Amino acid sequence: MKPEVRHIIIAGTVPLFFIYILYIIKIWEVGMGWEFIQLGIYPFKMKGLLGIFTHPLIHSNFAHLAANTLPLFFLSWCLYYFYHGLASSLFFILWVSCGILTFLIGKPGWHIGASGLIYGLAFFLFFSGVLRKHIPLMAISLLIAFLYGGLVWNMFPFFTPENTSWEGHLSGAVSGILCAFAFKHYGPQRPEHFADEAEEEEKEEPMDYRGEEMETIDDNEEKNEKKEEDVEEEESNPCNRW
Repeated sequence: MKPEVRHIIIAGTVPLFFIYILYIIKIWEVGMGWEFIQLGIYPFKMKGLLGIFTHPLIHSNFAHLAANTLPLFFLSWCLYYFYHGLASSLFFILWVSCGILTFLIGKPGWHIGASGLIYGLAFFLFFSGVLRKHIPLMAISLLIAFLYGGLVWNMFPFFTPENTSWEGHLSGAVSGILCAFAFKHYGPQRPEHFADEAEEEEKEEPMDYRGEEMETIDDNEEKNEKKEEDVEEEESNPCNRW
């Protein structure tokens, strides 16, 4: 198997496993007739603290889970493919920071679902690509802007239904932006082609200067030799004198 193909497959294992866990939890919840909504975030309540760590695992129904499945897989795959050295740490930081912010700014009620994590991934990938100015990462930024640009409107209460946690979406977006700035010097970076070219030019310049100097010295020596020859000819041939 080619290394590139293997890298693509490996990058998808963690996202697939995470989504598998989400469906197992939902099937278990429905099959047993239980209600896991209490594992969500309830802002400013002790009973909602656990939800900071468990809220992305819980969804209101299968339709809610299905709506989050594709963007969650794609954005997670992008994270693990392009930032494989930092992916797990970033994933956890986005998960927890989104939960903490939702706990602090959310309206009363249970906040559940992986939407906040999706916003965190989308905004991190977009701003990280822009900040690093690395062509493959900037291409991902443009793709995310094209596919998920409409997510921005669901971050504000004026454009979201009452039962939608716009606070969770906003918390995820803020977390993603902060992580993009905090980790901009880690992971993949823009190749420094221009710096290498400048160093090569500096190394070549002294050689050129010496070459020009040697040529100038040689020219002066030739001119002096010609003058000496002319003087000798004049001395040897008096008829040429005036």
